[in-house]
Amino acid sequence: MSLLETIQSPADLKRLPAARLATVAAELRSMIIETCAKNGGHLAPSLGVVDLTIALHRVFTTPADKIVWDVGHQAYAHKLLTGRQATFPTLRTLNGMSGFPKRHESQHDAFDVGHSSTSISVATGFAVARDLDGRKNKVVAVIGDGSMTGGIAYEAINHAGDLNKDLIVILNDNEMSIAENVGALSTFLSRTSSSEFLHRFKKNAESFLKRTDMGGHVLQLAHKVEESFKGLFTPGMLFQAFGFEYIGPINGHDLPALIETLESVKKFDNAVLVHVLTKKGKGYKPAEGNPSLFHGVGPFEIATGKVLKGKGGAASYTAVFGTALCKLAAEDERITAITAAMPDGTGLTGFSKEFPDRFFDVGIAEQHGVTFAAGLASGGYRPVFAVYSSFLQRAYDQVCHDVCLQNLPVTFAIDRGGVVGSDGPTHHGAFDISYLRHLPNITVMAPKDENELQHMLATAINLGTPAAVRYPRGNGYGVALDQTPVPLKVGTGETLRSGSSAAVLALGSLVYPALEAATLLDVGQDSGAVAISLTVVNARFVKPLDEELILELARSHGRLITLEENVLQGGFGTAVLELLEQRGVTGVRLLRLGYPDSSIPQGEQHELRAMLGLDPVGIAASIHTFLTSP
Repeated sequence: MSLLETIQSPADLKRLPAARLATVAAELRSMIIETCAKNGGHLAPSLGVVDLTIALHRVFTTPADKIVWDVGHQAYAHKLLTGRQATFPTLRTLNGMSGFPKRHESQHDAFDVGHSSTSISVATGFAVARDLDGRKNKVVAVIGDGSMTGGIAYEAINHAGDLNKDLIVILNDNEMSIAENVGALSTFLSRTSSSEFLHRFKKNAESFLKRTDMGGHVLQLAHKVEESFKGLFTPGMLFQAFGFEYIGPINGHDLPALIETLESVKKFDNAVLVHVLTKKGKGYKPAEGNPSLFHGVGPFEIATGKVLKGKGGAASYTAVFGTALCKLAAEDERITAITAAMPDGTGLTGFSKEFPDRFFDVGIAEQHGVTFAAGLASGGYRPVFAVYSSFLQRAYDQVCHDVCLQNLPVTFAIDRGGVVGSDGPTHHGAFDISYLRHLPNITVMAPKDENELQHMLATAINLGTPAAVRYPRGNGYGVALDQTPVPLKVGTGETLRSGSSAAVLALGSLVYPALEAATLLDVGQDSGAVAISLTVVNARFVKPLDEELILELARSHGRLITLEENVLQGGFGTAVLELLEQRGVTGVRLLRLGYPDSSIPQGEQHELRAMLGLDPVGIAASIHTFLTSP
């Protein structure tokens, strides 16, 4: 039995001799690597915090003490130390363990997370609730891995520092934020500033000096000297300005030093920030050497680090978008590209190299990214903000107020529209059609394939008004790509197949599945079944709709089916319903197929679409029932 197998709760970890903790760290890393090699996952971030996680659970006592993990993909070691080793091999699979902290999984998961920069806000809420209840537990926020580029983190620091509650913030600095202050002087400052004796001495000295006539002046001078000295060599002045006591930088892979520091700050009763330096991918050389690739990686060979590719075939929608944008930018110097810390994920790496002066990575700051784009557009440019659907949610007000209400020519290239797979409900692009189509002045469209994507991108950029193009995660269909992207006629659908039983209005990623479903129904689903003949339309535009085509189909067929990878509330199907009501069309039966009013779990895309009835077989079954029932 491995040492790790003897640890089924943090209490077991606390009982181990300190000399055995390094073995625990090695076994944790080994299990994380083995599982991610099979399932994929956020490998590099979790490897980087193994030692920190051991120290946290050695010093604090969850669930009484609250540990809030920012982003959440740093929490694999936390899961393994809190009783979930047996289910860890199911990580990120359908009906398996989530890749993020989930309260329903464990009492040790204080808060559900998945998106960035929220931990300090949550922890501040926990601290205030604790004090209102008169409890004495500790609250720890673990932030990092780029999360300090998100504005909400600074809003929270500003508030928490003003409240000055008993709150510990761990800044996991893995060279994606503050990383310059490493060396002997930093180690010295860390050792002295984290001393419990020094902390008590400062508190007692301040209390004494405040009671003397000259004390106020002496205290003010002492603070200035301390802040000036530390500010020259550490990032401490920034956090002290926000009202936090600053400790660090500390080597995040020195377990004894981590434990000693956390034991000291555990005795503090004010807001404190502990700056911990870690190496992303620690303990696995391929991940250390390429932390960006192994940040969120698919299955790979452990021995070599070689990522196991799929069956290949068609280019991804993301890659086609990136190539098309470069083509358009070569012809139009007004085109700029913006990403929120996702140049690789959104396909903009090539653009950044070809047009470095017109490429902007704003960090995990979608709100700023959208309003920055609005400023560029006001200055005469044509900004394209490439962003994941679920991440654009963070900037809804900016899309509304700064872009749409001012009718500015900003293009939103919305990647990961629809189910995304193993990252689960926090990352599925389930809502963008609903939260965009009701905004004034915006055009919203979705391509049926990768070739149509590049033409929609050209359409959006040339409109001169707000526009959104949403497309799914994954590969296209391998269709031939036209050499030059050209604008489409706005608000026009495309009839792909004619039939007499009903008309299917399919949007984006469900157009080809709709055609397959129609073929299944042509010959009957099973022996003796009556064949059903369907008209299939590629709707293309959510806003504006192809009103005349839809109305003509409603009158000629009498039965319509809408298909979308979006929640049904407020989505494409709702837009069709509204059109029929507004135009006084009666006697038409309408079936809307899309996402339910509930969270969609993690799982492979094909598994989720089958579960939701949005694969060809499921679509055919729903249409058959709709058309044959009374």
